[in-house]
Amino acid sequence: MRALIIVDVQNDFCEGGSLAVAGGAAVARAISEHVASESGYGHVVATKDYHIDPGAHFSDHPDYLDSWPPHCVVGTTGADFHPNLTTDHVESVFHKGEHAAAYSGFEGHNDEGEGLADWLRSRDVTSVDVVGIATDHCVRATALDAVGAGFATTVLLDLTAGVAPGTTEAALEEFKTAKVATTGTPHSSA
Repeated sequence: MRALIIVDVQNDFCEGGSLAVAGGAAVARAISEHVASESGYGHVVATKDYHIDPGAHFSDHPDYLDSWPPHCVVGTTGADFHPNLTTDHVESVFHKGEHAAAYSGFEGHNDEGEGLADWLRSRDVTSVDVVGIATDHCVRATALDAVGAGFATTVLLDLTAGVAPGTTEAALEEFKTAKVATTGTPHSSA
């Protein structure tokens, strides 16, 4: 059984958002087209950065490694899925980072309190495709945790957007080392 994990395709990570990644809106549209045309998924889930008070993760003077400007705050439109992303097929949404930094969807939980790994295993999922924003941060962390949890993992790079070429290249090297398969080429800011 194969599942698609859509990572953090939210307003704040797309053009016009507080932590915009170039190509985010186009990736949202492309993911919607992929889901509509691909019938091989037994399940489709999504993750959301979902901050209430993440402590030092938010900073007025961010270093863009461990601290960031405020983003994806619960109750704001920045935390909503981007309108180009069609969510009709999404069965469950896993929220992460309420009170601490969280990059991987496997750190999150759905409204029932269930973690992503347990949710996937309870549905006999053995392999996952990972798409979304950003290739070099939350997609990276989610894919690495997926393979670490025992799922055969592929990142569909054509359906991701990276923050910067250098960190995206580093993520691609980590994927190779961790045995995360990749297809395509990520969008990245210049």
